[in-house]
Amino acid sequence: MRTVKDTITLDDARRISGPLAFNLMLKPAGSLCNLDCAYCYYLDKSEIYGGREPRMTLEELERYVKQYIEACETKEITFNWHGGEPLVLGLDFYRKAVEYQQKYKGEKTIHNTLQTNATLITDEWAHFFKDNNFLLGVSVDGPPEVHDRYRKDKGGQPSLERVVKGIRKLYDAGAEYNLMATINSASEGRGLQVYQFLKGLGSAFIQFSPVVEHVVWPVRNGKPDKHARPHIVDPSEPGATLAPWSVSPVGFGRFICDIYDYWVKHDVGRVFVNFFDCTLANWCGVMPGTCSFAETCGGNAVVEHNGDVYSCDHFVYPKYLLGNIYRDSLTEMMSSEAQIRFGIDKRNSLPRKCLRCECWSLCHGGCPKHRFNTTDSGQTGLNALCEGYSMFFKHSAKGMQTMKELLEQGKAPALIMMQQ
Repeated sequence: MRTVKDTITLDDARRISGPLAFNLMLKPAGSLCNLDCAYCYYLDKSEIYGGREPRMTLEELERYVKQYIEACETKEITFNWHGGEPLVLGLDFYRKAVEYQQKYKGEKTIHNTLQTNATLITDEWAHFFKDNNFLLGVSVDGPPEVHDRYRKDKGGQPSLERVVKGIRKLYDAGAEYNLMATINSASEGRGLQVYQFLKGLGSAFIQFSPVVEHVVWPVRNGKPDKHARPHIVDPSEPGATLAPWSVSPVGFGRFICDIYDYWVKHDVGRVFVNFFDCTLANWCGVMPGTCSFAETCGGNAVVEHNGDVYSCDHFVYPKYLLGNIYRDSLTEMMSSEAQIRFGIDKRNSLPRKCLRCECWSLCHGGCPKHRFNTTDSGQTGLNALCEGYSMFFKHSAKGMQTMKELLEQGKAPALIMMQQ
């Protein structure tokens, strides 16, 4: 007997039957990193591999590059390098990656993006990125009182000064970079302050990502040791509690609303913020650029250092293992029933409250990693940040409607600033 969880829409069918197009997030050094950010959900992943982080060999790298290019049935292919901290592998590793891309690309066009904390960037790195057209995503949370609260190195020292130094090297070399900031408990009440700080770092593209995690603290002498690093776990795990760095739903909503109020008056068309771009896209019925705002997911799998493929970066758990690129076909893994179901479950597992909500077409339930609350009727799957999302969508509705109308008239959304 088929259930709602088995239902696919016409759009699902088109995506499944059309040319295979997907993004892979490659972690060539696994979770290995030179920082020790408190909220990093990936540092614990080394336990899956026995606590070891063997690095991807050049032979494995070449096989990955070749298979990924062959599997993508599109003319343009993007390689997404991620971690941990991908720069720990050294510059020669990425020189070989570019060499292999040129060897196997055929008539296809290759793009590269790389997410980094920027602390290891030297002049040589910066010029390599510029010369090879890499787009860098730099993790930086805001001014010192925000960034250094949770983004420290292995010795417990703050990292912002080194991050800014790396960004300046990228800027001076003319390398292209965007900024990615988490919204955590230290961010609450500081939305505009964080936004203005990030604007001063030389990029017009800012991506915000809310942090809500659950942890289990190590037990020593029969009691939780709050001074040790906790394990980030699924909220259903026994003993799990909300992590102290988690942003509150209202704090999250106010953070985004405060930035929006300034942005809509001064920066439309000048600074591009993922929350605002994706909300406007959904207002216009256009596919948003961030998967958390899309109706379904499943097109952004992750490849670990040893070739293991998981459904998503936030779901690197044994139950979401699709296979291994060195023994399984990447094409078959990405078009498998398991991956298709993972993608459409984002929509099909929503509680009735979400499907009846006026904001559903804008948030689509948010990222599944945050959908662990229950509704008043007892249904599971409600996004933990629902109240904050609703606050922002209602607060920005008038402005989004105006920008939608401007686009429909063939005019620039930035004209809204003349009406403020």
